[in-house]
Amino acid sequence: MTEGWSPASGDPSSTPAHVFRPAPGGGAAVAGWGIALPERRVTNHELSQRVDTSDAWIVERTGIRERRVAGPGETTASLAIEAGAAAIKCADLSPADIGCCIVATCTPEQPIPATASFVQDGLGLRCGAFDLDAACAGFVYALVVGAGLLSTGGLGAVLVIGSETLSRVADPDDRSTCVLFGDGAGAVVLVSDASMALPAHPTGVPSQGPGLLAWDLGCDGSAASLLHVAAGGSRMPTTADTVAGGEHWLKMEGQEVFRRAVRAIVESAGGTLAQAGVDAADVDLFVPHQANSRIIDAAANRLSIPPERTFVNIDRYGNTSAASIPIALAEAADAGRLRRGDLVLVSGFGAGMSWASALLRW
Repeated sequence: MTEGWSPASGDPSSTPAHVFRPAPGGGAAVAGWGIALPERRVTNHELSQRVDTSDAWIVERTGIRERRVAGPGETTASLAIEAGAAAIKCADLSPADIGCCIVATCTPEQPIPATASFVQDGLGLRCGAFDLDAACAGFVYALVVGAGLLSTGGLGAVLVIGSETLSRVADPDDRSTCVLFGDGAGAVVLVSDASMALPAHPTGVPSQGPGLLAWDLGCDGSAASLLHVAAGGSRMPTTADTVAGGEHWLKMEGQEVFRRAVRAIVESAGGTLAQAGVDAADVDLFVPHQANSRIIDAAANRLSIPPERTFVNIDRYGNTSAASIPIALAEAADAGRLRRGDLVLVSGFGAGMSWASALLRW
């Protein structure tokens, strides 16, 4: 699959069978967005004082120049609350309008209860709330689930948040992982697309309203060991030995993850475009998970999406897992790179190994 994906050039037999295209008028539109970032910036130079690395080494291999790191009092829930409040305000709604809250995270506030419980209380919501963990693909998973809930009717709006504090599971002495990850949160408010009227897209893509046009969710559990935190669950409960042995730090086989990431993003995103009947040339903005600049460049190139239509902010935030895509969407919208009616393609890949893509009309 070296050529750009389109209905004409893509092989239909290789399109993931579980891609679903909602019927016109049955989707979910993004009505508001928000982000939350810790105040503390940690530069590559600062990390080079602690581990055997350098700014040039990190930038060349990852594209990262700095990342945000949560300080005392900043947690996965507190960041989620801040981002969620901003998204609700952006949508010109109130907490009473939110019919469900989904928090995508792999670094929860605590094992029990769900982080969403703290977020629901902190935002003053009076609705159902739950967590979803699909690691770096988690936000797109949550987006699809939120759209599905909206399609049942009666919810009004769904708040979808991606929030992470990965700095707290990254081994500070492991240069292969501590340089990669950052903390932050992003959120969107989904409403029924029937409640929003937009102009037709100039490319002539089918003129149904804003919202989710197609999606793909996937997982290969046989590769779960490639990116994991071993201890702290039922398989390896927390003990003094697991703490002393560093089993609570995130471990990753970087080269194999890289190889799988590019392939999964291209196949998932390409198949999603094919199902929607959209050419890569018609995508206004590609917003991939911000894992590594080389992964982003390789995937965008194979999808035939040029750099000017690919959103990248990994240089400032590092890999924020489930938070990376909603942070990028909010920044793109605020910067005018996403306008109402634009076609935006999002795609994530992470631990599990899981992946997810979605095509939305903004």
